[in-house]
Amino acid sequence: MKIVFMGTPDFAEKSLEAIYNSGHEILAVVTNPDRPKGRGMKMVYSPVKEFAISKNLKIYQPEKVRKNIEFIEEIKKLQPDVICVVAYGKILPQELLDIPKYGCVNVHGSLLPKYRGAAPIQWAVLNGDKKTGVTTMFMNAGMDTGDMILKEEVEIGEDETTGELWDRLKTIGANLLIKTVKEIENGTATRTKQPEEGTMAPMLSKEMAKIDWKNKTANDIKNLVRGLNPIMGAYTFLDGKKIKFWKVQTLTENELLEKFQELEEYKYHLDKMQAGTVLFSDDKKGLFIKANGGILQVLEIQGENSKRMAVGDFLRGNPVGVGNMFE
Repeated sequence: MKIVFMGTPDFAEKSLEAIYNSGHEILAVVTNPDRPKGRGMKMVYSPVKEFAISKNLKIYQPEKVRKNIEFIEEIKKLQPDVICVVAYGKILPQELLDIPKYGCVNVHGSLLPKYRGAAPIQWAVLNGDKKTGVTTMFMNAGMDTGDMILKEEVEIGEDETTGELWDRLKTIGANLLIKTVKEIENGTATRTKQPEEGTMAPMLSKEMAKIDWKNKTANDIKNLVRGLNPIMGAYTFLDGKKIKFWKVQTLTENELLEKFQELEEYKYHLDKMQAGTVLFSDDKKGLFIKANGGILQVLEIQGENSKRMAVGDFLRGNPVGVGNMFE
């Protein structure tokens, strides 16, 4: 099969590598333009571009694809059988979708029609879902609304982060894409229409990263921490300083009291304590915080203008007193 590949992050690079190793002819690779990154604002290649360069593949990096007549004409000249799109980051115009002989195929990190949009993996973790997966589909002009081809379901671990799930799904997605392309080549690919109704997975915002001690439960906060790791980290404030949580665990009040006999005196007061109150703080035993519906144990933390670290290392240099409030 003659393939044009479109994608940008490492999630897509895994699929590009799989196609390359499967022996299909890659006519060209399309990825987002280089972007400045880091304190030095140095121009950085996307993982897809890095791989394409290493294999001497033809690369296109258009700023936009809509109404980009020159780019669309270039792709037409290539006469691809299929365009494979994985986390490219832009909605393709109909003129581009109509070019390949067998259509455009997309790898999406959810079990469609759930979580259409830019951040399906992140929202599955943020919402505390027990399962998710990958779907391949024939693309149309809508937002992840095309006919589905193949699906693979996976369970989400209780403590699994977005980063960990991302790494699992990118491998599953790459394998599913190879199966999909093979079925298209053999003429055995099936099309299953999606229902019109579906849930959306919009891009994440910095505002959602702040921990809401007042209105969210301990489990909600744990899911927020998991869902934003390693993207931006969930944050809170202690004595006016911004603190990020990267890994937490939840306990019941009984589990906490069994763990620390010295807290027995708090037994009849825990319900009255405000969420965000530090219940126990020790560089060897850990940091435990009152939350709605349970207790939050912080395992990995990052102080203001500091690096992320194990909570014990943090507490040795930044003691946190019992009774202090995270806000």
